Amino acid sequence: MKFKRILLKLSGEALMGEQKYGIDPAVVSMIADQVKTIRGMGVEVGLVIGGGNIFRGVAGATKGMDRTTADHMGMLATMINALALQDALEHKGVEVRTLSGREMPKVTETYIRRRATRHLEKGRVVIFGAGTGNPYFSTDTAAALRGNEVNAEVVMKATNVDGVYTADPKKDPTATRFDHITFQEVLEKGLRVMDASAIALCMENKMPIIVFDMNKPGNLVAAVMGEAVGTRVG
Repeated sequence: MKFKRILLKLSGEALMGEQKYGIDPAVVSMIADQVKTIRGMGVEVGLVIGGGNIFRGVAGATKGMDRTTADHMGMLATMINALALQDALEHKGVEVRTLSGREMPKVTETYIRRRATRHLEKGRVVIFGAGTGNPYFSTDTAAALRGNEVNAEVVMKATNVDGVYTADPKKDPTATRFDHITFQEVLEKGLRVMDASAIALCMENKMPIIVFDMNKPGNLVAAVMGEAVGTRVG
């Protein structure tokens, strides 16, 4: 395998399937199957999930809501998604622990770096909920932060497109895909790979990012094997 320990970043919208809101159990089960497959190969897996399928803090703030309050609501949305994926993995016989960036002792463990690392070493999938635990930071930044904290070898961002393009391929038929692009080029071109804070954090710590389409069967396995899947940033 190319990677022994990864940080997999999923958007909240990825859990919706064809729905316009919420969680599609069939999609969550499909994601859990893929995670189970790579865990069975010996890959240590950390996961960060967004909350956009339930509530997005930035969107709430643009409609007049206090930004800090809106972001706290978004963090709670990520925990709903984290618990849904935890349940799906457990039903498939995968050992998993959810760690929260905010204290929720009656629901889940609070994030402690050493505890998270120990869970990974024991072969448990670790789901990082509640983002960084602070407002004004996206789950992209949380993925970059947690990935670096637990010494992951790569951040894998699962999307609904097969990599990074020069423009939105759904809107611009002339858009072309990058096989590889540097962090600096991402920032200079204003490409929406991850937010600027996440890109800067990965760039400073030389943490590569792989952007790929997880909806295509076998892509996650191919990515951890080091095959040319999607776009490599870094």
